[in-house]
Amino acid sequence: MDAEILQKACAGDRDAFSALIEAHYDFIHAVAWRWSGVASDAEDIAQEVCIRLARAVRGFRGNSSFRTWLYTLTLNAVRDHQRQTARRSRDEKRLATDPLYAASSECDDGGDDTLWTAVRSLPEKQRDAVLLVYAEGLSHAAAADVLGCSEKTVSWHLHEARKRLKDLLRKEAV
Repeated sequence: MDAEILQKACAGDRDAFSALIEAHYDFIHAVAWRWSGVASDAEDIAQEVCIRLARAVRGFRGNSSFRTWLYTLTLNAVRDHQRQTARRSRDEKRLATDPLYAASSECDDGGDDTLWTAVRSLPEKQRDAVLLVYAEGLSHAAAADVLGCSEKTVSWHLHEARKRLKDLLRKEAV
């Protein structure tokens, strides 16, 4: 690879950066594909590497070869993608068995309002967490941003809300 293009890209030259991506995209994609084994994931990972490369290229100091550095960047993106995929899969399995989530789907279809009436009677922070996560479909992280608290706090509010809702709905059924 031309060291001059790399040097210009590290200095912020956009044309040099484009040339750098063009010269290495096939390598990035091939590594992503070999490690992920899924063509669509490899595409996503390669795009993520290009974004990361744009942010990180100015930090390349030449302590190793550029190819080695790029390999590390790509493998980190592969690992991050695999962790996200595993987390998403766990969340989907958890949600499939969560009665609050199932009830929110039913209510979206014009189902029973008993649950949402009970949700509206919860303490403010619990109610807000439930509505943001289950009614609006936000992640715990996004709900935490809206509420101005940590993800753990949102999870705790949801946990407490579930306990209260079980009691409230049990009383309604009697």
